[in-house]
Parts: sequence; C-alpha cells; structure tokens
Amino acid sequence: MAAEDAATQIRTIGEAAAALAAGRVTAAALVEAALARIADPAGEGARAYIAVAGEAARAQARALDALRAAGRAPSSWAGVPIGVKDLFDIAGETTRAGSVALADAPPAAATAPALMRLLRMGFVPLGRTNMTEFAFSGLGVNPHYGTPRSPWDRATGRLPGGSSSGTAVAVADGMGLAGLGTDTGGSCRIPAALCGVVGFKPTAARVPIAGVLPLAPSLDSVGPLANSVADCALLDALMAGEEEPAPLRPAPLAGLRLAIPRGTFMTEGLDAAVARAFERALARLSVAGVRLELLDLPELAEIPAVNATGGFAASEAWAWHRRLIAERGDRYDPRILARIRRGERFTAADYLALREARARLIAAVAPRTAPFDAVVTPTCPLIPPALSEVEDEAEYNRINLLLLRNTAVANFLDRCAISLPCHEPGEPPVGLMLMGERTGDARLLAVAAAVEAALAAR
Repeated sequence: MAAEDAATQIRTIGEAAAALAAGRVTAAALVEAALARIADPAGEGARAYIAVAGEAARAQARALDALRAAGRAPSSWAGVPIGVKDLFDIAGETTRAGSVALADAPPAAATAPALMRLLRMGFVPLGRTNMTEFAFSGLGVNPHYGTPRSPWDRATGRLPGGSSSGTAVAVADGMGLAGLGTDTGGSCRIPAALCGVVGFKPTAARVPIAGVLPLAPSLDSVGPLANSVADCALLDALMAGEEEPAPLRPAPLAGLRLAIPRGTFMTEGLDAAVARAFERALARLSVAGVRLELLDLPELAEIPAVNATGGFAASEAWAWHRRLIAERGDRYDPRILARIRRGERFTAADYLALREARARLIAAVAPRTAPFDAVVTPTCPLIPPALSEVEDEAEYNRINLLLLRNTAVANFLDRCAISLPCHEPGEPPVGLMLMGERTGDARLLAVAAAVEAALAAR
C-alpha cells in the first residue's frame, strides 16, 4: 500500500507512530491526507478550522521526513498532524479566541508552553480550530466563523458541543489525528461526547495555562481530544512536561469500583438515547467484573446554587474582558457578551464566599469518592441538539446549561475527568464520563483505557 493510501486509513497517534517507524507512511502523507479532508468542499473543514497553515505544515512534514531518514527524528510521533484551538498563543500569530473583536490584535510574542512541548516532539499543527467565542458556552455556536456540525445527522445540522467545537469535529472527521482544547466547565468533554471522540480534562494544575487566553483561571484546564484514551494520555503527558511518557497500561477490569451518584442531577432527566447507551455500558462493565455501586453525594446539589450568580466563569471573565468590552463590545456575539457581563455585578464579597464554598465542597466530597476508582455518569444528558433549537435565546440558555450540567462538576471540584464514546454504530453519539480524584490523572486514564476496551468488545 502506498504511503498516501496508508495515511487515509490511520486514525490514532499510536497507529501513525507505528506506520512511521516501519516506513509504511510518511509525515508528508499524513499531513496531506488531513489537509485534503479540510479542503473537501463537502466536509466541515471551512467551519472546523478558522485558519489553515497548509504550506507551513507541508514544509514541517518534509523536514521531519528528512530527519527521520537520517535517524534524527525528535520523537516517534514526529509528523503527526494536530489541530490547535484558537485559544493558544502561537508566536507571530494573532490569538482571536473565536472572536472578531481580537482580529487585529498584536501577534503573540511566544508560543503557549503546552503547545510548544508538542512542537518540540515534532507534532505538526495544521491550523487554528474553531470554538465558541471566548470559550464561554457549551454549545459550540459561533456566529462569526460559522458553527461546525456534529458528525451525526449532518442533513439536519446538529450542534458539535463547545467550546472546543472545531477540534472535536476535526478529530472525528480525520482533519488531524488529535487536537488541543481547553476545559473550563466541560469544553473538551462536551464536544467529545457530541462528536463521538475521546476528550480528557486533567487536574487543572497539571498542564500550564500560560499563553492560553483565559476564561476563568480558577477553572481553566488544557486538555486533548483524540480517537483513543491512549492518544489523550500521551498528549496529556507531553503537555505536562513528561519527555518520555510510559505506555498507558489499562487497569484490570475485574474488581474495579465505579460509583454512580445516587439521587443527583447527574443521572436524571436523560434523553432516551442517552439513558439506553448509559445503561448498556454499565451492563457491559458489570459483566466484565466491574463493581458498580450507588453513592450518595449530597454536596453536588449545592453546586448549582453556589454558581447561580455566574460563579468563577462570569466573575473572572469580566475581569479580563471589561476593557475590551468598553472598546469593542459591539463586536461580541450578544449572547456571549451577556454571559460575561453577569460578572460586572459580582462583588469582592461574592467572590470570597464562592472560593470558601468551593473549598468546603471539595473537602466534603473527597472522602466519599476516595474508595472508588472513578465516578461514572453520562457526559451530557442530551444527544446533539439541532442548530435550529438554539435560535431562541431562552432555549439557547436552557440547552447550554443542560450540556454543562454534568461536566462542570469536575471543574468545580478541581478533578480530572474523561469522556468516552459509548454508543453503537448508527446511534446518536453519547459520552460516558469517568471522574477521578484530584491529581489522580494517571489512575483515571488507566481505568478509562480498560473501560474503553470493554465498551469496544461488542
């Protein structure tokens, strides 16, 4: 099989690394296959990517092929094409954050450290992926650059989830083998669930957020989206500064303890398709020897009330945006502008009370979940809504809150979490979310890899 043909069959970073090492594929072929999908007029490339760096990617791929031929490739992953959310600084480029308000802002002086660590390993950025403006919504709608469609039911036009919408669609459609996102309330996991890929949110402090335009620094996390748990684990390890990550070893399934929150919003009010996929996934895990146990987490019911006035997202976003809004507020998506402006009414006393409540709830939940390997819930209670459903502002806000409902818990509790596809082929995409302990990222990824294998064995 020619390198060009082989490149079109590769879906994961692991597959690409093996093919590159064996000489079955070249970096140039991998990049060209991804760029062809981006350029396909019948595809979502024009909406998934805000900007495409085609010539730079081709030049980098050729250089990496030459280095590999000379035995000097910087890593086994050198030449793997990825998408980069339009929130990351890249030296010499303007970071627009999915907005036109920053279209003529000065270019970045330096590349974000998390991205730079991947560039040093030879990953090839294909361009900037689309996103919800300033990352402030879980829907994925962007009126400035278009809204990329979920891979499911494109004839109707379904929401991709946000805010890392373009990255999720790009990964699902092969416009890059993986991509970078951020997650403040679910922005890696929601689009992963609605697009049928894997999305990981690490413990926030694990990966540096320097050089990433902030939404709420108290909650912001940098995370990967990919087609496998192993790929997400690899990218996470590299972005966290591990130069030689150990291969991911799935945890033994037999004896794993997964907690299902009892009597909380996280498992209630599910769309019928989500409920079926979730119950089927739990049944498969139980047959594989996983112990599924109901767990009381009454503290979770307090989180919506604590965040009722906007929480960290509105207050910290307002602190960053207030000057830009004064100058260019008319260039914002009005719905995003309204969400940011909620922080204008947030007082210092409100903010201190919020921090105290968060610390109290983190401390209260920790001993309840400590005996378990993870907490398991659906990632989102809905299948991808139609774009037409969010044209009405009230529905926009209602559906947005529903999509964020489960995922935002991990951000508030400062934990790691991952979304895995758990639907059958031909069904609407549904994500299964596993939430681990704070700083328990390695354990969660090992558990997720085992769960992924069990769900794939159908």
